[in-house]
Amino acid sequence: MELKGLRFAMHNLGCKVNSYEAEAMSEAILKEGATLVPFHEEADIYLINTCSVTNIADRKSRQMIHQAKERNPDALVIATGCYVEGKKEELKEDKGIDILIGNSGKGKIVELIISYRKAMLENDRRIEEYLPPVKEEGEYENLFLSKPLDRSRAFVKIQDGCNQFCSYCIIPYVRGRIRSRKIEDCLTEIERLGQEGISEIVLTGIHLSSYGLDFQNLSYEYANKIAESGEALLSLIERVGEIPSIKRIRLGSLEPRVITESFISRLKAVEEICPHFHLSLQSGAAKTLKEMNRHYTKEEFKEAVDCIRRAFPLAAITTDVIVGFPGETEADFQESKNFISEVGFYDMHIFKYSRRKGTRADEMKEQITEKVKKERSKILLDLALTDSEKFREQFIGKTTEVLIEEIRELEGKSYYTGFNKEYIRFYIPAQKNNSIYESTSLPETASITENSFLRKEGVREKDKQGRVEIGQIYPVLTIKAMEESLLGEFLSE
Repeated sequence: MELKGLRFAMHNLGCKVNSYEAEAMSEAILKEGATLVPFHEEADIYLINTCSVTNIADRKSRQMIHQAKERNPDALVIATGCYVEGKKEELKEDKGIDILIGNSGKGKIVELIISYRKAMLENDRRIEEYLPPVKEEGEYENLFLSKPLDRSRAFVKIQDGCNQFCSYCIIPYVRGRIRSRKIEDCLTEIERLGQEGISEIVLTGIHLSSYGLDFQNLSYEYANKIAESGEALLSLIERVGEIPSIKRIRLGSLEPRVITESFISRLKAVEEICPHFHLSLQSGAAKTLKEMNRHYTKEEFKEAVDCIRRAFPLAAITTDVIVGFPGETEADFQESKNFISEVGFYDMHIFKYSRRKGTRADEMKEQITEKVKKERSKILLDLALTDSEKFREQFIGKTTEVLIEEIRELEGKSYYTGFNKEYIRFYIPAQKNNSIYESTSLPETASITENSFLRKEGVREKDKQGRVEIGQIYPVLTIKAMEESLLGEFLSE
């Protein structure tokens, strides 16, 4: 308990992989006796897990680092992650940082904190750093998570690195080549999370579709040609599906080329799988896709979506799109917009192209102005809102299973809230008074009447008092659409 009595605060930026790593590092620190406090409060140790996917992410990373030192000039400030990896030489001179940790050293965080604190006692204040080169090859660095901050869902990182080298992307340079976690290590962690009451596991990685290829020394392109690209990932998913305590398996971002009839057929056989697929498009224009070095055509992308929908008719398909890529003409943008409209996504993350030094796209001519990027982003954001609303409306009048995560108060009324398998947020009134739901406080439980519909393995039975438990799954009838969510009610006879 080397850190007993110290206040610890953490701020994470970026992707699901970052979220997992931030929680795993936080758990290691808390196990040494530190006490978790909100990041906006004064702490003795601040951890900022940074992101560098865009210039905005870089700026936010810098801001959070400096905010920490401003809150407590005597605090130990630790910066980790992709921004640190990409700007390591610059950050070594930053007086607001005490410890720098790259993407290959996060497992050493407690060791580095203890070493630094000992040096401080000797008045040797300096920047402690652990910045080995990003891994071109070699073993996956294991982090472990047993008690996530979320009581119902946990990210589990199973893969790191990327070999794709999209022309706009800095990530292969700050994350290194693909490295996969051993299946047994993944299963051990997931079983432990299930024992802690976690119902839903989200399998995540920097390039999830490459999982396991390094075990066989296969390239992604070659594996696709011999229909092996998703084999190891499928095997892991099937094994996770055999763990009794895990009721849902959600997948991180998938490469469209991994989606085949065989892949989807095996996924569908896993009852716990969530029909929520994030396929990163980036552009619906043929020329732009090629310039981005995305390795697939828009026709191949559409076939992947159709393949999913043949097996899961109400599947939620989500994506990422970049606007204003160098050389994107008005005709290219319209082609992309039309294709996006044709596919009909449940949700889209729209990014204005951000120049990243060291990438091929940074050196391309015909860079697009910020004004044009902003205009195109607004057009796609409006389309995304319309398509998302259309998708949610398909569930009105239907029953679905909702994993209850917390109680929220909206306009003075209390609601249970959580997500169904398609990752639609539901609000369910916590108390019922005839046809009008009223609540003036935040009750820990709410009564629901007995019903048998949708009662199957993994769907929670109420206790004898009919109470709802956070972190459990319940059948819900969808009543109406709300802003970016749905209103439901627990089923009754």
